[in-house]
Amino acid sequence: MDLEIEFRDGVSLRRQLEDALRVAIRSGRLPPGSALPPSRDLASEVRAVRDTGGLMPSPFQFSKHGQSGIELSEMLPHLANVVDDICVVRSMFTTHLAHEAALFLMHGGRILPTRPSLGSWITYGLGSENQNLPAYVVLDDPKGPPINFIQNWQSGWLPAVYQGTRVRSEGSPILNLQPKQEYPGIIVDMSRSLLHRMDSAHRDRHPGNAELEARIASYELAARMQLEATDALDLSKETAATKESYGMNEERTASYGKRCLMARRLVERGVRLVQIYIESQIWDNHNKIRQGLEYACGKTDQPAAALVRDLKERGLLDSTLVLWGGEFGRLPIAQLTPDKDERKAGRDHNKNAFCTWMAGAGVKGGTTYGATDELGLAAVENRVSVPDWHATVLHLLGLDNERLGLEMNGLREWLTGVNEAHGVRGILA
Repeated sequence: MDLEIEFRDGVSLRRQLEDALRVAIRSGRLPPGSALPPSRDLASEVRAVRDTGGLMPSPFQFSKHGQSGIELSEMLPHLANVVDDICVVRSMFTTHLAHEAALFLMHGGRILPTRPSLGSWITYGLGSENQNLPAYVVLDDPKGPPINFIQNWQSGWLPAVYQGTRVRSEGSPILNLQPKQEYPGIIVDMSRSLLHRMDSAHRDRHPGNAELEARIASYELAARMQLEATDALDLSKETAATKESYGMNEERTASYGKRCLMARRLVERGVRLVQIYIESQIWDNHNKIRQGLEYACGKTDQPAAALVRDLKERGLLDSTLVLWGGEFGRLPIAQLTPDKDERKAGRDHNKNAFCTWMAGAGVKGGTTYGATDELGLAAVENRVSVPDWHATVLHLLGLDNERLGLEMNGLREWLTGVNEAHGVRGILA
């Protein structure tokens, strides 16, 4: 839908949008009864009203793909090839407009720092399948860390052993993993045995110290990782065809493709959870949204689709849950730069509607769930809150959100906290 609005001083944005909708209905461009969702004030969602333009349609074409006929943007041609294996949730919403708070909610269940991340809760509930590798691995982008940085994978007040382990995709994946000087195997074994006895004695003298226990466990894991991690992250063992499928031969997709391939190798070796981040703020298109989305989709579309396809071909998709998304969406109106050049327009933050997709592990592939209003301002059909999404993720992994908890300061704490959360049954196979 392409509506042009010239905003008038002294008149609320909602009133002007309603007027524009009435004109569109009278002209037959919208069906009778079309309206903004109730109790939604668009003006309250715009932080700089003077810099807003008219309603902004997508600059890209959408078309249906696969047997399911799911509509995707022309910017996602590779995802279109695996669309029958994914479920697109179109009715997500959150409670805060700022990156920091929204990311705290998305990762930790509340708009507060210091809480355990989703990955920490999952590894706390499921444990590890490979004692020689971390249960929870984080692959952030060499070009820049995400907003909130390490707080996105912190263990909070869960035992420190459940914090995510940061692994680099350039240079040495894990610093100081290999000793500077090699010693005979018998000497290495003797030294490790001595260190283990000394650590155990020190731990016994300081019972109940969770940080000390986690530190000792980390050192012991590092010793076991010297062989296992080197093998797991050695991409030279992958075929040329596999590397090409992940886009590792193209500069644009090489970095993200490498991390997606590393994730697959870690998962098939028993790492419980792998979290991949893309270049910080890559999707935060306050201006030049067309160029920004072309860049972001161009970097991520092929590798993400290759990961889904690769997991399926190796028989791992049924037991692996793939999650894709961000912390909120974008408003359906243009955000203009100070020079008012519409060619540079972008979109501001929108907490009332955004999309995410998931695949594998009991997800009903080839489906969409929920919908927004006609403008894309707010989720109105089968709305999914972040706590609902958390409860669904845990359910798909065999965990009960209401039972996976821990006593903290005399209170029972769990991922969704005091929020009412319901698993989304409509996306389950």
